[in-house]
Amino acid sequence: MRNLIAFPVIVLAVILQSAVVSRLTLLSGFGDLPMVMLAAWALQDNVDSAWHWAVATGILVGFVSGIPWAVYALGYVLVVAMAKVLRMRVWQAPLLAMFSVTFLGTVLVSVLSLAVLRVFGVAIPLQDAFGLLILPGVLLNLLLAIPVYAVMRDLAHWAYPSLEVE
Repeated sequence: MRNLIAFPVIVLAVILQSAVVSRLTLLSGFGDLPMVMLAAWALQDNVDSAWHWAVATGILVGFVSGIPWAVYALGYVLVVAMAKVLRMRVWQAPLLAMFSVTFLGTVLVSVLSLAVLRVFGVAIPLQDAFGLLILPGVLLNLLLAIPVYAVMRDLAHWAYPSLEVE
């Protein structure tokens, strides 16, 4: 039953990403709400379904974007892996872990996307890609990180009641 919550949350995140978040640009960069959502979900204690969420979200985001779904699935699985490692290491400061995973995940997914675009023949100069796409995307994702973390923490408390603090 707990895994069924993934479908509406993932679909809502992808719809919000394609309809709202991708239209809010800074220079040419935009936020990646599904990636930030996955990072926040993977950082929650006792959440064991983050890997499934990463693959499903990667496939769905790849379906609505022009980049192959395997790029997003791989990138999102790597983001979840980073979040799991940081949760074990930085357990005392969950927001620090959230900011770290958001920063590194944004750079990782952006670099993977740019590499695939380069393979397909779209040559974007690295300085332009870094200054106009990646850094603004990092900033927008960091702005999304705190509210998304709060929502995902509440969702984790609802889905996994044993997480309740007494």
